[in-house]
Amino acid sequence: MTATHAFWLAGRQATGETGIDVTSPWDGRLVGHVSVPTDAQVEEAVAAAYAVRDEFAATPAHVRAAALDHVSRRLVERSEEIARLISAENGKPVKWARGEVGRAVSVFRFAAEEARRFNGGEAQRLDTDAGGQGRLAFTRRFPKGVVLGIAPFNFPLNLCAHKVAPALAVGTPIILKPAPATPLSALLIGELLAETELPAGSWSVLPVPNERMPSLVQDERLPVISFTGSDKVGYAIMDSVPRKHCTLELGGNGAAVVLADYASDEDLDWAATRIATFSNYQGGQSCISVQRVIADAEVYERLVPRIVAAVEAQVTGDPSDDATDVGPLVSEDAARRVEAWVEEAVGAGARLLTGGKRDGASYAPTVLAEVPANVTISCEEVFGPVLAVQRVEGEASAFAAVNESKYGLQAGVFTHDLQTAFRAHRALEVGGVVIGDVPSYRADQMPYGGVKQSGVGREGVKFAMDDYTYERVMVLTGIQL
Repeated sequence: MTATHAFWLAGRQATGETGIDVTSPWDGRLVGHVSVPTDAQVEEAVAAAYAVRDEFAATPAHVRAAALDHVSRRLVERSEEIARLISAENGKPVKWARGEVGRAVSVFRFAAEEARRFNGGEAQRLDTDAGGQGRLAFTRRFPKGVVLGIAPFNFPLNLCAHKVAPALAVGTPIILKPAPATPLSALLIGELLAETELPAGSWSVLPVPNERMPSLVQDERLPVISFTGSDKVGYAIMDSVPRKHCTLELGGNGAAVVLADYASDEDLDWAATRIATFSNYQGGQSCISVQRVIADAEVYERLVPRIVAAVEAQVTGDPSDDATDVGPLVSEDAARRVEAWVEEAVGAGARLLTGGKRDGASYAPTVLAEVPANVTISCEEVFGPVLAVQRVEGEASAFAAVNESKYGLQAGVFTHDLQTAFRAHRALEVGGVVIGDVPSYRADQMPYGGVKQSGVGREGVKFAMDDYTYERVMVLTGIQL
């Protein structure tokens, strides 16, 4: 019998009256049984976080930094175990799960570094105007309040880290709600935090079902919400609490643009390999996976066969096998949805170049061409291993095609021309432009987030720390400057 995993309530382990089974998307086996907190236990966690907020904000920086460093080191020590856990509960190939653990290691390390230098304050002379003679403004940042972090299933460790680490770095308590399908990685973060000396109440990990989320969202003691997930849910949260601060990291429809100057055989081989890899990594279940290829007509005919060959070379199968590139989606329902969207596109006239087959929760890496603009797969985030290729005439048409999407998370532009790169940076309505690579590149210390329906606010450790805090100015009077 599988043991029940306790959750973390105000820094200590606790169990509730009910539980949920966590099963493998690959073979349906039971990975773990997780206890679910009662309403009273959720209330206890929120009350503890609210009560400790002033104490935690005053915690010396070295205490917070030491705790974050400890988590980073412990993730390294247990990296293979954690990668296997991610793969088991999420279905992610273990090779990608190892990469996720490595990124989480960096997130906690970055947060420790930022905690040591954050909020040194900024002095501003006010005697630049006669009325400010003898006055000095000193500005520091202070927490906005307890953070409710709501994490998704697709990066069950690293996207939890992106909620937790910046909050602890600035000294604000956090209530973390992991995705119901993948709570085990979040609970492991709790296990490592429990080894530190952070104040009781400064963090909790509560695997509550999604239907109980609205009461947490509405709780006035949780004035900051950091949500990663679908645009539908994210904007429903924001609309329900218009006076709260919400950071929303939502969906995308990632485009990789290949321009006419990217034309050598070496160029096109590189572009095709990167596109094939990052349209299918995580089973396509990444907000910045490549969903669209927008290729100049001058390179289209040479590029597309390379993409198809590289996609067909992706190794599918058991996510626990080191050789596997593409595992299952998170559930069979998710795979059925992708199947239906592809069938709709083909029925409307799209050409299926490869793939298009489902086996349980697995969906074969798929490439489509001539996809009509009005079908679902053109308009929405597919969140599966499906790629649509499109021919355009020239740079202006390519950039216009990127901007036709309601989403604006990141875009990749394959070009060698520096002026083109800067034009792309100016023209593309996205939160990030990656030159010479796919839109799927993300460094965890850089600002990350979108525009349009892709969300508001930015993650990336320092930028999330800014998001969780506000500026408070102190004016000193009678200062001889």
